[in-house]
Amino acid sequence: MKRAGNADLPLHYGYVPVWLAERMAKLGLAIVENIVTDYGKQEVIRRLSDPFWFQSLGAVMGMDWHSSGITTSVMGALKRAVNPLSRELGIYICGGKGKHSTNTPAELLKVCESTGLNSTELVRCSKLSAKIDNTAVQDGFQLYTHNFILTDTGQWCVVQQGMRADTKTARRYHWHSEELQSFVDDPHTFVYGHNTGYILNLADKTAAPLRKGIMQIAAEKPEIMLNEIKHLVMPDHHEVRAENVDMKRLGTVLWLAHEKQPADFEDLLLLQGLGPRTLQSLALVSEVIHGTPSRFKDPARFSFAHGGKDGHPFPVPIKVYDETIGVLQKAVHRSKLGNNDKNEAIKRLSKITEQAEKNFIPNSNFEKVIEQERQNSWKYGGRTVFGKERPPMQQQLKLF
Repeated sequence: MKRAGNADLPLHYGYVPVWLAERMAKLGLAIVENIVTDYGKQEVIRRLSDPFWFQSLGAVMGMDWHSSGITTSVMGALKRAVNPLSRELGIYICGGKGKHSTNTPAELLKVCESTGLNSTELVRCSKLSAKIDNTAVQDGFQLYTHNFILTDTGQWCVVQQGMRADTKTARRYHWHSEELQSFVDDPHTFVYGHNTGYILNLADKTAAPLRKGIMQIAAEKPEIMLNEIKHLVMPDHHEVRAENVDMKRLGTVLWLAHEKQPADFEDLLLLQGLGPRTLQSLALVSEVIHGTPSRFKDPARFSFAHGGKDGHPFPVPIKVYDETIGVLQKAVHRSKLGNNDKNEAIKRLSKITEQAEKNFIPNSNFEKVIEQERQNSWKYGGRTVFGKERPPMQQQLKLF
């Protein structure tokens, strides 16, 4: 097993409004169902253990693209949506934030009663992953959320997050059960957070002499210090800036959706009827479902699917969001009935975007793209935590 990595995030407080929480659950479920259909339930576990993919998922769901709130909000939405269908999907989500994290052992016991899995071993894995990140890795972050996600065949991952009040940052830790060997010799697949310098990591394989010294109460204790293995660092600034986005990839999506038009692609005839704005969102969602790991190095790009609840890079376009959910839900439903046409069309959308990048030269003005989105936000039912978007003044005068 490896800790998949970690992520450092600015610590944000606030809430997710009901209108967004409900849609996050629906979109999250549709994405999970599509992944299970095309790649299997084990792929959902692998994806969740990847901090870059996880951040991209949160961005495409309309959360603040870089804040600590993505972790609890995304996992909360997935738990609400996935668990009622756990028997069908073969995926179970346990734990949560605060007191809900302490319910993880009891929830795992219930899952094991219905699946026949080894509850003793799974509870042990849950507790050890938390102990490693809270105690064995001394980086100054105190855990406050812990989610244990598993399949009915025993594969699992952990997504948990710690807080550091003095620096107002949060650090997210990802674990994956694949090739489990040891909890104390390089167990992490990734830790997602700001590099705060050298830390004491007793779970690193090179710290074996230190662990042995502690166990033997040695008089002289060696100190093994190291940098984090793999890091995704999110910036402090709240707005989305050009340097946060791969402009060639974003420009290709915008070009395909607004200029090239899907009618030019025979493979996308099944998706006709969608407006260019919905196609833009669907292309990014398709990439979250079908993209390879290298596609998620700039999670901020995925906020151009459905904006963010705080208005960055632009308000959440409710009408577009709902249409995206509808397309994915219909694709899953038709796939269950043996008709994979729409599902295959969505899959090809990500491939077409990737292929188009090879010869595409981006000429989009980043600030202009955001300004256009904000100008048109009211047309798409744009909404933030501050309320609904109103038409620009000149447009209001035309309406009257």
